[in-house]
Amino acid sequence: MYLCEYVPDILFVCVENAGRSQIAEAFFRKFAPPKFNVVSAGTQPSSQLNPLVVEVMKEVGIDITNQSPKILSNSMIKSSFKTINMGCMDKKSCPSLFENNIVDWNITDPKEKTIEQVRQIRDQIEREVLQLIKSLGE
Repeated sequence: MYLCEYVPDILFVCVENAGRSQIAEAFFRKFAPPKFNVVSAGTQPSSQLNPLVVEVMKEVGIDITNQSPKILSNSMIKSSFKTINMGCMDKKSCPSLFENNIVDWNITDPKEKTIEQVRQIRDQIEREVLQLIKSLGE
């Protein structure tokens, strides 16, 4: 007999799912215990990842080149145990996002930023993800 164990979903959301939420998903995959599923999505997904984001993640040994932006669905929102809004969305532009318990990190969009600025954003997201993982373990 097999027992189905509940595995909670962690959802990272931003507008284009080309930068911030992809970084957060990648760090969560790297550092979190396997007792969580993680996914990222966007309200208006880009056609591709931000190339500077891919580059700065490679600098820390994480390859996200096979990732692609995904559209945020209501089912993703409803099934998430914890939803993290990376910033720049509100109840007016995405009301369903705010149905569940949501945390807003208010992180700057790396779009059109210099590589040094994108590195700073990456490092900020890494700190936030590590703090989130710590809080989920308590």
